[in-house]
Amino acid sequence: MTNPMSQSGRAGQGLPTPPSGWPIGSYPTYAEAQRAVDYLSDEEFSVQDVTIVGVDLMQVERVIGRLTWAKVIGGGIISGAWLGVFLGLVLGIITNTNYVSALIVGVLGGIVFGLISASIPYAATKGQRDFASTMQLVAGRYDVLCEPKSAEKARDLLAKLAI
Repeated sequence: MTNPMSQSGRAGQGLPTPPSGWPIGSYPTYAEAQRAVDYLSDEEFSVQDVTIVGVDLMQVERVIGRLTWAKVIGGGIISGAWLGVFLGLVLGIITNTNYVSALIVGVLGGIVFGLISASIPYAATKGQRDFASTMQLVAGRYDVLCEPKSAEKARDLLAKLAI
C-alpha cells in the first residue's frame, strides 16, 4: 500500500527496484504482516527500515455470477440513470432553468448512454464470456524485511509478539 507520508529520501523511490534487507518475519496473510509492522511501530522501532514483500504472486479471478441480457440491460439502465441524475443536476445549475426538466432530460440521456455502453461490449463477446468476475492480485505469503543495521533488534521485538 502507498502512503502519502512516505519519505522521498528512501532508496528506490521513483523507479521500481527489488526489495532489500534481511528477513525478520514471514506471514501467511497481509493482515498478519501489517500487524507485525504495527507492533514494531508501537514499540518505537524505526519502521522506515522495514518493507513488506508479497511473495509467490497469483492473479485470482473470482466468478461472482452469470451474465444474461436482462442483467446487462438492467445494469446499463441503473448506471446510466445515476449518471443522468448527476448530469441533470449539473445542467440545472449551469442553465439556471427548471431543475425537474433538466433532471428528466439528464436521466433519459443517461439511460440511453448506459444501455449503449453496456450492450455493445456484451454483444461483442458473442457469448464467450457469460459471467461476471473480479480480479485480485494475491500473494502466497508476506515477508517482512528490515535493513541489516537494525534487523536483529526487529527480530527480537517480533519474537515477543509471537509469545
